[in-house]
Amino acid sequence: MFSSFSIQLLQQYWWVIISVLGAAFVFLTFVQGGQTLLLQVAKNKEQKDLIVNSIGRRWDLTFTALVVFGGAFFASFPLFYSTSFGGAYWVWMLILFTFILQAVSYEYRTKAGNFLGTKTYEWFLFVNGFLGIILIGAAVGTFFSGSNFIVDKIDITTGSAVSKWTKPTHGLEAVWTVYNGYPAFLVNLSLALAVFALSRVLGGQYLLYTIDNEELTTKIRKQLRICSTLFLVFFLLFLGLILTKEGFAVNPQTKQVFLEKYKYLHNLLAMPLVLVIMLVGVVLVLWGLFLSLFKKSNNGFWFTGAGSTMAVLALFLIAGFNNTAFYPSIADLQSSLTIENASSSHFTLVVMSWVSLFVPFVIAYVWYSWRSLTRKKITIEELQNDNMSY
Repeated sequence: MFSSFSIQLLQQYWWVIISVLGAAFVFLTFVQGGQTLLLQVAKNKEQKDLIVNSIGRRWDLTFTALVVFGGAFFASFPLFYSTSFGGAYWVWMLILFTFILQAVSYEYRTKAGNFLGTKTYEWFLFVNGFLGIILIGAAVGTFFSGSNFIVDKIDITTGSAVSKWTKPTHGLEAVWTVYNGYPAFLVNLSLALAVFALSRVLGGQYLLYTIDNEELTTKIRKQLRICSTLFLVFFLLFLGLILTKEGFAVNPQTKQVFLEKYKYLHNLLAMPLVLVIMLVGVVLVLWGLFLSLFKKSNNGFWFTGAGSTMAVLALFLIAGFNNTAFYPSIADLQSSLTIENASSSHFTLVVMSWVSLFVPFVIAYVWYSWRSLTRKKITIEELQNDNMSY
């Protein structure tokens, strides 16, 4: 089946998969969001144990999704992988470091005789939830604002391609970059802060869904009001910035990259299905927030999660489709990466496409195990009788 597809169709297929994985990752950041709430809403050991064990049952999902996301990029768009992960390595090394801290914290937080103490590991969890998510959000923001790299030979399908980073800060400059008189860092930071606030919203809603403790849930709802407001402010700021700025367009005939005003707005309007996905996603997020904040419902998590997944999916699609450079270079426009010039060969894409057919089975297993672990809410009494708690 896949062998009969053209390479253009396979490239588009894999960009959709990449977009789905990126959207799923953002949904799963409820783990990191819950970790940042730990030191704010929990006032005693029992409440901290409730939060840690609630999200601890799913702590590995975000890291796994990040690894799968990177692996999918490596297989389908290797020039992006080598350019971003190899060039902006300070950003990605810091992100990896925060996830190492997370894994160590869940393993040793309550181990007898750990010399760092429980409090230290709880701060490690906060670092992962704050710094890790901020850096990931800023890195994705460069899909719309651009990065500082050049590619010596851009057509990887006909020969080797070598990318070089032009800044010694290797990705960290994303938080102060100005391009063509435009403060590009505003795009990166607004998305980073929006994703961080969203992770706290999802984390709070997940805790409401899984924890049975009235005092704790009251404090969580107070934090949800603040986090929801911040998310809406920064997300709307990000949308306003990218829909009104110049975007990195590609001439379909010459393959030349050029700046086009309102490019991402044009992409939304040119792809009605993507526009619908975006609008439905926004509505679902708002409905989920309404349920949690005004109806005192514990089911807002699912609506906010589904809505945020759809909204992020739409953002990835407008970043790569409709003749757009998904990883633009502000050091050299013609070095910008598109789903055409950054992709693997036809053979590799075909092989990986067959592998992708197993994804629904993996999702089904994750859903089954999820339902098994969240069938009833966690209580303090349950943890006191659980020798395997975190």
